[in-house]
Amino acid sequence: MPRSSTKGGFPAATRANPAAPKPPASAVPVRPASVAAPLAKPAMQDLEIKDAALIFQTVWSELEEEFGREHMRFPTEIFWLNGAPGAGKGTHTRFILKHRGYPQQPVIVSDLLQSPEARKRINAGLLVGDREVTALVLRALLNPIYENGTVVDGYPRTDVQVECLKLFYQKLMALRNEFRDTALAQVFRKPRFHILVLYIDEAESVQRQVRRGRESIEHNEHVGESGEGTLFEVRPTDLNEEAARNRYRVFKERTYDSLRALREVFYYHYINGSGTVEEVQDRVLKELKYQSSLELEEETYDFIAGIPVAGEIVQHARQDLVIRLDDYAKNRPDLFRRVAELVRVKFMPIVLRHAISGQACINTEDSVFDDAESLGMLIDIFSERGYHAVVDLHRLEIPDSLDPKTYKIKTRWKKVYRVHIRFAGSEIRRGD
Repeated sequence: MPRSSTKGGFPAATRANPAAPKPPASAVPVRPASVAAPLAKPAMQDLEIKDAALIFQTVWSELEEEFGREHMRFPTEIFWLNGAPGAGKGTHTRFILKHRGYPQQPVIVSDLLQSPEARKRINAGLLVGDREVTALVLRALLNPIYENGTVVDGYPRTDVQVECLKLFYQKLMALRNEFRDTALAQVFRKPRFHILVLYIDEAESVQRQVRRGRESIEHNEHVGESGEGTLFEVRPTDLNEEAARNRYRVFKERTYDSLRALREVFYYHYINGSGTVEEVQDRVLKELKYQSSLELEEETYDFIAGIPVAGEIVQHARQDLVIRLDDYAKNRPDLFRRVAELVRVKFMPIVLRHAISGQACINTEDSVFDDAESLGMLIDIFSERGYHAVVDLHRLEIPDSLDPKTYKIKTRWKKVYRVHIRFAGSEIRRGD
């Protein structure tokens, strides 16, 4: 089993809501209530690489080397919770966990980011580096306590993190298919990702943030005077309206737009966060019930899991094409040369005459196609040159001779290969 990560820990959620469970004082960085947040943003230069594939593969390789491939065991169900500042993510996180029967605390990204540089950016209302966030989140999710499922509060928040999440899902699907027929099938189950976005408008967000700061200060003053209770974290962005407004705009301009790219990939829950806690929770519950009705059962999925999805085919198509063409040239050079010459001499003059329309249909009876591998070569040659080619085989029965005694017509079968070729045609101006 993978060992649990202690980096960042797995502390309870810390929110300004007085009804929320209070984390231990040692887990909460407390700032004196009398110290106001600086209004000026720290001068920072973002030098991080923004290549999502490179970032994710680096993080994944490091974890796989440390834990071992058979121990890359992540939660079966993950709710990726995001929302506008002050939308109530902490409150509704606990509701989702209870509804799903997950007793553990959620994975809260802000609690994982305790490095001085990360805290400096967070306190300024900015976002932390994608590589650091992604590494901490994946490491936290390897904790065995999340085996069945959990909620991740605050990820993804950028375009790069969104792409990393897609790559993460693909990795989990690959692991599922790899171990599906082994003794480890039960620990590598089909992953279920849900994207939840709690949304409120800017005015309400700013109002809630400032109120949360004020209530946290009052609470901490009471704790200091009475010596009873646990101190709440006071966020600098909760102490100033302009800082709170800037935090909302960062969410709207960067996080919200990035999250919308996930609509076509995962179950996407867009929740109106305005209203009472009960009203919002009722919306969350209805949305989860509806989306659950759209999900394939594990057994159903396994029937079709061996068929690759279209995205996987396209992703590796060019690499596979190059391999096949090199293999033709090495192992069947004579046949490959004949097919290439046929395309150059007989096919391309016809294709050129159809340059405006972008499509051509060519019939051929050339004997080179008596070798079954030649058709694959033909399609691959056109594909490498940027054309889309499809070949149909037509068998035609044609008269061959006449029997003088019976007057019966003898026939023979002729094979005609019909090649359909498509490409980007010429866009010419035909007049006003």
